[in-house]
Amino acid sequence: MPARARRVAVCCGSRAWTRPFSDLMTKITGILLAFLVAIPSLGMLAVATLMNPSAVSCTVLADLSVGPIPDSLTARTRDGQSITIDRQQLTHAATIITVGAHTAGVGPTGVLIALMAGLTESTLRMLANPSAYPTSVEFPNDGIGSDHDSLGIFQMRPTAGWGGVADLMDPSYQARAFYGGPSGPNNGSPRGLLDFVGWQTLDPGVAAQAVEVSAHPNRYQNYQPVAEEVLRALTRAPTPSAADPHVPETSRIVFPLPDGTYTFASPFGWRTDPFTGKRTFHEGSDLAAAGGTPILAIADGVVAFAGPRGGYGNLIIIEHTVDGQPVASFYAHMWDMGIHVAVGNTVVAGQHIADVGSAGRSTGTHLHLEIHPGGATQPPVDAVQWLAAHDAKGLEGESIVPAGCVPTGR
Repeated sequence: MPARARRVAVCCGSRAWTRPFSDLMTKITGILLAFLVAIPSLGMLAVATLMNPSAVSCTVLADLSVGPIPDSLTARTRDGQSITIDRQQLTHAATIITVGAHTAGVGPTGVLIALMAGLTESTLRMLANPSAYPTSVEFPNDGIGSDHDSLGIFQMRPTAGWGGVADLMDPSYQARAFYGGPSGPNNGSPRGLLDFVGWQTLDPGVAAQAVEVSAHPNRYQNYQPVAEEVLRALTRAPTPSAADPHVPETSRIVFPLPDGTYTFASPFGWRTDPFTGKRTFHEGSDLAAAGGTPILAIADGVVAFAGPRGGYGNLIIIEHTVDGQPVASFYAHMWDMGIHVAVGNTVVAGQHIADVGSAGRSTGTHLHLEIHPGGATQPPVDAVQWLAAHDAKGLEGESIVPAGCVPTGR
């Protein structure tokens, strides 16, 4: 666990399009791609500072909010082939959509292009490649691939600079790398979608090829109808009769503060209350960190609460589905301007959702974290132990999903 010393703080967190391109179109595709490659300075975007949410903040598009994930979906490719996608593949699609929703400049068109690429390269499966990288099978995967040294949903190659094995076996990282741009992990090399000026004016298949640089550039258009159907199915608004919003199964669990930024302060359990001096039960785990340190969502989920609440000062509650069961995570003591999500926002694991502060019943800057298996109304458990039991990954700066939605009117 991270060890750099910080001021110790404690709190009392009481709960108070039909056929492949013609030869002519193929020539046009080649000309367009040659132009983009020959003039890279036109294709590069400025690199923003990852830890500065204002540099990359955006409003999450309502039409990219992921809803219920069906058990399967059947659609036809442009050449008439029927393809059925299962729930796991659709879960990866949901991650691609959600990351796109929180990446400035992507929008529905960019998400569609990413889905076309993922369907073409792997049929939206996270593929390991033990012949090239034996350790890749140690990460969660949906099968084995064998295309050179390619890995994952978008079949990205470590030798091409897309990232390491651990990076490329992470669906969220692969989506961020595909989109690229200021918040992408590769600083424009290799180039993601946003690193190509004018990508919005290209045929979606041409745009996908610009990122993938495939030896078979005309494949992507074939999957556009399937990608469109996936996007419609996963972002369809829930029916008015639905009692509660469906929270998709999370793709991973991460630690809520970046590696090297915190120390453990006050644990879960009985302790002496720092304000009253009495013996009380502390329902969270306190992680001391400097003010402004990014707070990360521990898992994919939906924001259920974001704002002031009693002794918590300011509080964020996120609802998750972990191993098929509901779980709620609480993040407390942020200052008033330290919240970067709003109720109803869909977030991804490792997303910068808030900044460490010291509001409410707090003696110094820190994160008070609670984990409630069963949902927000159920009793909490030891958050640190729960994270360890679920193999939570610590993230460094380049792996953090930037803040994507800053609430207005705060």
